[in-house]
Amino acid sequence: MLKCNQQCCIIITSYPLSQIIFIILGDVMVPCLCCDQCELYFLLFQGVYSLLDHRLANLFIQSSGSTLFQKRTVKELLWGYKDPMLGSTLGVFYPYNDTIDGPYTVFTGKDDINKVATIERWAGEPSLSYWNDTYCNKINGTDGSSFHPFLNKKEPLYFFSSDICRSISAEYKGTVDLKGIDVYRYMLPPEALASPVENPDNQCYCTNPVLTRNCTTAGLLDLTACKGTPVFLSLPHFLYGSNDLHQGVIGLNPNFDEHSIALDVEPITGFTLRFAKRLQVNMLYGPSDSIVILNKIKDYTVFPILWLNETAVLDDETADMFKKELISRMDLLEGFQIGLIVVGLVLFASCLIGSIVVCTKPSNSKLSLIVK
Repeated sequence: MLKCNQQCCIIITSYPLSQIIFIILGDVMVPCLCCDQCELYFLLFQGVYSLLDHRLANLFIQSSGSTLFQKRTVKELLWGYKDPMLGSTLGVFYPYNDTIDGPYTVFTGKDDINKVATIERWAGEPSLSYWNDTYCNKINGTDGSSFHPFLNKKEPLYFFSSDICRSISAEYKGTVDLKGIDVYRYMLPPEALASPVENPDNQCYCTNPVLTRNCTTAGLLDLTACKGTPVFLSLPHFLYGSNDLHQGVIGLNPNFDEHSIALDVEPITGFTLRFAKRLQVNMLYGPSDSIVILNKIKDYTVFPILWLNETAVLDDETADMFKKELISRMDLLEGFQIGLIVVGLVLFASCLIGSIVVCTKPSNSKLSLIVK
């Protein structure tokens, strides 16, 4: 739903509704891609370990017969399952359906075309309150679905994502072809998730000096204050992450092409025609003398729970319409401009030749003198 906030309509407010509809193909979300059930780190332990007294937590765990790892289907992991200890529903995205992300209040670009789609407020607030600094709490850029028209390759694109509770930037990496349309490819740079040692602007995102080894760990974002649950976000396989993150988990194989965040933006309109948002959800576990199932663990470890690959691309019909309504007309306009330049050059050359002929032609007075 869109609502114009002012009579002159400088800003508008949208209320995006989050909704997931499952494909009816044998309930494809029930099994894993590789097995019937996934063995995963028990989500509840992270909350118990972080929020409760360890001796009390140990009593809860032992009385419920819970273990450090549980076998859950993908559907249960993502959208919720009933926990045997608490009796409540736990899930990475629970609840999700019919929830509203926002609302978003954005500029229309009426007064300044470079501010079109730029977020003015999110959830009714002009800034965030999760971080301990005004810089990190700033809502900067758009929501990533579109940007201002006539993009400059040298300028970074800023966008805000409520999933990661912060604003972030992407840099131009090259021009690629998308269904016959030239688009600018923007990628998330390593500096975005670098440690404060490498990028001082990220100092205010370091909220756990113990976990991040005095804020020297790169590639990890603590979302505890934002999500209300001790959750740590990273790129898949800890891409751009520090060595200590990789050493704690076996089987990681970070790949730039498969695990990075990318946006393909049409430079004339500023529309994002393809994007790939890849994120990894992690939990923390560590040693504890009071909790029996943790007393053999030697060090704190950030453990991956799952990673997501959320992608979207314009369909063939929309691509054909886009090329017909915009690209073909821009090509026609460019041809018209070239034609005008050619005509102008021809006229200029004709005038120049005419002037030279007139200037070099002997006058009648000079001819009469020569005859005499």
